Amino acid sequence: MEMYTEPRELEAYLDRHFTCSCGSEHYAPLKAVNIRKGALDSLPELITRFGYKNPFLICDEITCQIAGKRCMEILEEAELEVHIEILNHLAFDEATVGELLIHMPESCDLIVAVGTGSINDMARFFSYRTGRPFMTVATAAPMDGFASSIAALNVNNLKTTFEAQTPIAVIGDTDILKEAPYPLIAAGLGDLLGKCTCLCDWKLSRLITGEQYCQNIVNLVETCVQNVLRTAHRARERDPEVVGNIMKGLVLAGVAMSLNGNSRPASGCEHHMSHYWEMMFEQEGKKPAPHGIQVGVGTVLALKLAEELRKETVDFGRARKAAESYDPEKWKQEVRKAYGSAGEGIIDMETKADKNGTKGRLRRIDMMEAHWEEVLEILSELPPSGKIEELLKSLEAPCRPSQIGIDDAMLNNTLLYCKEVRNRYTILQMLWDLDLLGKLSGEVIRSL
Repeated sequence: MEMYTEPRELEAYLDRHFTCSCGSEHYAPLKAVNIRKGALDSLPELITRFGYKNPFLICDEITCQIAGKRCMEILEEAELEVHIEILNHLAFDEATVGELLIHMPESCDLIVAVGTGSINDMARFFSYRTGRPFMTVATAAPMDGFASSIAALNVNNLKTTFEAQTPIAVIGDTDILKEAPYPLIAAGLGDLLGKCTCLCDWKLSRLITGEQYCQNIVNLVETCVQNVLRTAHRARERDPEVVGNIMKGLVLAGVAMSLNGNSRPASGCEHHMSHYWEMMFEQEGKKPAPHGIQVGVGTVLALKLAEELRKETVDFGRARKAAESYDPEKWKQEVRKAYGSAGEGIIDMETKADKNGTKGRLRRIDMMEAHWEEVLEILSELPPSGKIEELLKSLEAPCRPSQIGIDDAMLNNTLLYCKEVRNRYTILQMLWDLDLLGKLSGEVIRSL
């Protein structure tokens, strides 16, 4: 067992145990990553290396054309018994699990996700529940969930996170990745930019709530983001090396989640905004922007809120009065209005978590007042929102909510209520604790 200290290359973390100065033992179960030109041809070798013979491919109509058919061909050429299920709908929910269960052959010993995003989440959840391992063949690199051990699925109209499993292998053929629609390439960069604000949220939570924290994992993710952003300006050219580096960065972010045991190193309030938008669009029967695109926009919003907070003279006495006058029933009414059909799920989640309760809120306010200079120091480490906006503009990626279909009414609900999507402390919960969320959200919206 090795001591975990300085950031390393991706391969150094695969299927290895590390002791850490944070007091934890870290382990990432991902066993193999192949990101290069022609990597798809390695699929049969990877499957047989790990002792499997009967893969079950899961894709949709689009990813089947991009890579699914080719996967079938090379696996059949390798004389493996292969089956494929082509999903033809957008909402990956309870019905999809049933569809896969009906069509999976009894002989299946491995699930292979051909795609990204929802396909990946569904495959990791389905494989976990059926007791089979899975691997991923990526058709684009728009998000950091490749190496994750959790899955976000739509259940009862609510985007819900479930325990799942990490793939045993990830394949990213740069010949395929570079041909993905450019918004998906930009989405990958957007998801990586979100690490700036999510790590800030983690640092704030460590200080204010005493949440478990690992500086080595933080260093790993920060180094990963910096390395990718050095060549980000070449993404518009579909440079295979740059696209491959984006994919490696996203996989490494997922490895960081595995090392930590949850998504904290890669997901904060910027992701909560994206989850909220996805739920709202799905309720309206509309397709949201790619997850990473939404995360990029959410990152800009979170940075603007942090900038407004740094200008503010905080009245801790007023914050305590607001905590003492908290009305749970009024909050429930607001949540039902803001979340529509997902409202009851949010209310059930808060009933279990009690993150808004007066006692906990007062305790957090006390910690903030005692350590306010440290809070300001953490916020000062964030990049300027204008710098991130300019980077997104240079990549022809959206940087404002209006560019991805978010009007002011939805944006207002987002900033006020998306913190309820997860029981996780972020800058949005901190602003709510301080009775400043409404005021500063309004100022950010007016500045756009």
